[in-house]
Amino acid sequence: MVSQQQVFETLRTYLVELFEIPPEKIRPEALLLEDLDLDSIDAVDLVVKLQDYTGRKISPAEFKSVRTVQDVVERVHAQFAP
Repeated sequence: MVSQQQVFETLRTYLVELFEIPPEKIRPEALLLEDLDLDSIDAVDLVVKLQDYTGRKISPAEFKSVRTVQDVVERVHAQFAP
């Protein structure tokens, strides 16, 4: 089973690589829109990358209520549950 910390580290790598966000800005409590300047198109790109990571389809509805980095970590972590 992948840990939430491993998901966070992978997510941080994706955010740095895809959107050139400084790693120090990526904290669990960081707001995706306000703190990291991710818009809805960025979110779609991120979901595609996370689907590759999990090997599972992630429904857009699952990400409707996502606001923080920790919210993303929890949703992605849940994808690994048996």
